[in-house]
Amino acid sequence: MKDSIIILCGGGPAPGMNTVVCSVAKTFLAGGYRVIGLHGGYSGLFSPKARTEDFDFFKADAYFNRGGSYLQMSRFKPTDEDFEKNFNLSLFTDNNIKLLVTVGGDDTASTANRIAKFLENKQYPIANIHVPKTIDNDLPLPDNAPTFGFNSAKDEGAHIARTVYEDARTSGNWLLISAMGRSAGHLALGIGEATHAPMTIIPEMFNKTDITIEKIIRLTLSTIIKRRLLGISYGTVVVAEGVFHDLAAEDIKAAGVSMTYDEHGHPELGKISKAVLFNELLEKEMKKIGFKAKTRPVEIGYDVRCQDPIGYDLTYCSEMAMGVFELFKKGETGCMVYVDAFGNAKPLYLHDLQNAEGKIPPRRVDIEGGTAQNYFNHICHFITPEDYEAAKKFVPNPEAYDFKKILNW
Repeated sequence: MKDSIIILCGGGPAPGMNTVVCSVAKTFLAGGYRVIGLHGGYSGLFSPKARTEDFDFFKADAYFNRGGSYLQMSRFKPTDEDFEKNFNLSLFTDNNIKLLVTVGGDDTASTANRIAKFLENKQYPIANIHVPKTIDNDLPLPDNAPTFGFNSAKDEGAHIARTVYEDARTSGNWLLISAMGRSAGHLALGIGEATHAPMTIIPEMFNKTDITIEKIIRLTLSTIIKRRLLGISYGTVVVAEGVFHDLAAEDIKAAGVSMTYDEHGHPELGKISKAVLFNELLEKEMKKIGFKAKTRPVEIGYDVRCQDPIGYDLTYCSEMAMGVFELFKKGETGCMVYVDAFGNAKPLYLHDLQNAEGKIPPRRVDIEGGTAQNYFNHICHFITPEDYEAAKKFVPNPEAYDFKKILNW
């Protein structure tokens, strides 16, 4: 029987999913392997009726540059009992599978780490190589290398945000943009910087104080008031949805927000409009303090996940896929593929990346780094002590809207 590999995709989609899967398929087909696609993410590995289909060159060639994921994805997370009772080893033995390729983000990588340890402990001769995916850019790759999908999502997000900014300028309004990013603000910051938004609010900004809804609203008003002082009556504020993750439960409840949680314990942020919520809270605060500005909500979310990948990700994903083949032929397993700036593939061992709980911790924005600091210092507009006297025209306590005081910077 021909040696085989099997590929699955976990989590949510990102531009380049098909590029990775189909490039892996092309590379291994050319190497004489059978390539099996597994639908349903990890659920297929813990089911006696796994839904699979073979890839040939024509299928891979037809889908490698498309958005979305040909292989149906899933957020299924196996329990310890699943590993002991439901792991479908016969799927591997019956098909002579030598390599499991997993494609996904931090949760998928953490499960890949568990699978690698499980296979090693059971002495099953199956290699496991993970390909890091997420538009959130929050996997810990060296040298600040991006995760695939991030640049394509940022490109489309910036396209939407600059159109929105032009609407704000044309109509004299303020548009509040919520951008995806569960635990890190890379996407929001990238969109804000690319479109010269005068304020971007991300979780990492609150490195010296707790995140509260009140502080988020005051940061927003800080930029609106500052621009009013500059004679500018419009603008955009980009807010990372991840600020919800660090809000205290009582703060969320007090704001009247009802949250549901997914199987990983994360708030299901996609079920509510964060932009609408922020807009409503901001309008309430402006009415309370007697300040007037026209605001409108805009959500940037699911519309950036399944778009066609840009050239950067087409190249990057192809290089990672070829890197999977190179690492496999060298006998690597239990690792994440990393491609450096010169196109060289290297293994990042999952056991070296895990924390005490065996999970891969997210990479967050370096708030002290040049990207963040230069953006906040040179592009953003916000109240400073020099503005206090003039700002009293709009609010009696301008120091409460001082950007650095709010953040304790």
